[in-house]
Amino acid sequence: MWNITKFIGLFFLSLLLVSPLYGEIQKDIIKARSGDLEINFIGHGTLMMKWKDKIIHVDPYGKVGDYSKLPKADLILVSHEHYDHFDIEAIKKIMKPDTVIVYTKKCEEKLKGGIVITNGEKKTIFDIQIEAVPAYNIAHKRDTGVPFHPKGEGNGYVLTFDNVRIYVAGDTENIPEMKELKNIDIAFLPMNLPYTMTPEMVKDAALMIKPKVLYPYHYGDTDPKRLVELLKGFHEIEVRIRNMK
Repeated sequence: MWNITKFIGLFFLSLLLVSPLYGEIQKDIIKARSGDLEINFIGHGTLMMKWKDKIIHVDPYGKVGDYSKLPKADLILVSHEHYDHFDIEAIKKIMKPDTVIVYTKKCEEKLKGGIVITNGEKKTIFDIQIEAVPAYNIAHKRDTGVPFHPKGEGNGYVLTFDNVRIYVAGDTENIPEMKELKNIDIAFLPMNLPYTMTPEMVKDAALMIKPKVLYPYHYGDTDPKRLVELLKGFHEIEVRIRNMK
């Protein structure tokens, strides 16, 4: 259970922004120790954060956001090389000469100049600690028997902003390594079938991670209300639904 200091430190303010071509973009403000962390829910597996004076884009995808109108990136995080997470044309629209891109080895094969980070590695960029953690499938596979996301190729990211730790899972299932994630305040867990998790898998992942707040994201046609129902007895986890189909 939260103590009052933790509750105040993670107070949320929810807002709606207007994107000229893509409709409303929901935004939450998280109160961290040294300032506000702003999270914009662009859609699908795509997020944009503002921390102090820095703009962080996560898995840019031009189908869900008009990147010609979004702020330029100081930092871009890419979980893996699939087109709906690693949209090179969208990335070019938000690039500045000093933009830092953190991505995987497979991404580097398509776009040079970034920082490759593998499972278990940590980097600190703009006072944000970035830890790459495993993201892969066990159960869900292609017709060939190959997992949609093979182990070791993709990243999830644990981002630490002062006293707030955010887990952006990328495309993954409820893998055993999630038991090792500690002190997660906010978790983004995917629920897009058949490529990631069922609601039941997300429940299992949530009970391993024990985040204070859980955002189902990248959920496609899966009804996120099913997850709310599955977790309704677990009051220590708040499920927050945003438009992240």
